[in-house]
Amino acid sequence: MPVTPHDKRAAFRKLHESGCFVLPNPFDVGSAKALQHLGFKALASTSAGFAWTIGKADNRVTVDDVCTHLTELCAAVDLPVNADFENGFAHEPEKVAVNVARGVKTGVAGLSIEDSTGDAAKPLYDRSHAIERIRGARGDRCRQERRHADRALRGFSGRP
Repeated sequence: MPVTPHDKRAAFRKLHESGCFVLPNPFDVGSAKALQHLGFKALASTSAGFAWTIGKADNRVTVDDVCTHLTELCAAVDLPVNADFENGFAHEPEKVAVNVARGVKTGVAGLSIEDSTGDAAKPLYDRSHAIERIRGARGDRCRQERRHADRALRGFSGRP
């Protein structure tokens, strides 16, 4: 019997409940299958790795490109896949919500929304706006997603 997106999401939730685990980053279907064969329990897409496979720079792919890629990755393996969903492909919370709904339809078990703006003069969203974007991303549809914030990685406090 095939593993359904529901099954993958349940498995991903259990992995989170059990503590830390490794999420290797396949950049295409072949690398996803190889990582599954090696015994990993879940995968996480890579925005840069994928972008380079289609001749684009990181953060220069479209939501359409990423959703097609995620659909292919999820269909190729029986593992949960967490999506590197860049900054949600929008600035406004409502548009992030629309894009996340598209991402969820690909079969991903979770997804990450960055709080980077893409603007060198102001690289991170204000905390309140970052929180609203995550709230928009969650919506009623997304009960499971893994959120990460560049804020935490860059040493800022007040992670949403």
